Amino acid sequence: MQLPFVGYCTLGLALLLSGCTLTAPEAIPPERAEPPAAPHEAAGATAAHAELEKQELTDQSYPLIDAVVHTITVPANSGWQIDVAVATSLTPLSEWATGQGAIAAINAGFFDPRNGLTTSFVTVNGDLVADPRQNAGLVENPDLQSYLPAILNRSEFRVYDCEGTVRYDITAHGAAMPPACQLTAAVGAGPQLLPIQTGYDEGFLADNDAGEVVRDALGSRLPNARSAIGLKADGTVVLAIASQLPMTNRATGLTLPEMADFLQTLGVEQALNLDGGSSSGLYFEGETNLGRFDATGEAIERPIKSILLVR
Repeated sequence: MQLPFVGYCTLGLALLLSGCTLTAPEAIPPERAEPPAAPHEAAGATAAHAELEKQELTDQSYPLIDAVVHTITVPANSGWQIDVAVATSLTPLSEWATGQGAIAAINAGFFDPRNGLTTSFVTVNGDLVADPRQNAGLVENPDLQSYLPAILNRSEFRVYDCEGTVRYDITAHGAAMPPACQLTAAVGAGPQLLPIQTGYDEGFLADNDAGEVVRDALGSRLPNARSAIGLKADGTVVLAIASQLPMTNRATGLTLPEMADFLQTLGVEQALNLDGGSSSGLYFEGETNLGRFDATGEAIERPIKSILLVR
């Protein structure tokens, strides 16, 4: 189901629950006539290592009824590359992006704010540099033991070097590499939002025998600030955050299903949920949009563990 837009998204999500037929915003390119590619081909549409004249990135904001979604679109074969970075100590996104020389960046993997340790796998320059198995707060938590195998195989955004060509993918941590490809970078998060939502498979959601939800680690069905990365079939990358509305007397933001629906209207075919809430932030050319606000309407920038950056 597509999200409702009229003009420049003025109706927002109000119609989402009504089952209406929806129309995408004018900025969205027309649908392709050809069928979608297979997952690795769609995610891995290529961008050459060779020096290219870098194309302009597109940043756009979509005001909805209960959120503002900020996006940055990185065209395929644009000369820009998506990289992963991880910090030894938690660092604000804006400070980090500037220090890394990025034109754009978004918060990435999960971490434990109590000890600053990762709860997501992170690979940089081909080396595993952050390992949730070394986080005792995660692996020794008695409440998580039955979910631990799923938690340690959650989905990740990957960057491959396939014989000199860069490819991107979203897949489970334990998934095999494509032929003739080496993993250069990856950051775990989850669940996948598109083409299907994998909250149950990855230990974020669980039901009891009566079919009642007894675990929802991300509050996935409640509105909140959200961050995500999406891949189009041609290799275009979309970075997106859903910001809550400041100074309101109701819960605002997007649910995970709503975030998936929104990304689909942009032509995204694969998408990964990233850390959200107070971690949500999107940096572009020196300015940062944040996902949450305090009671006075001031934006909250929580230091984070890992980022996806464009440079």
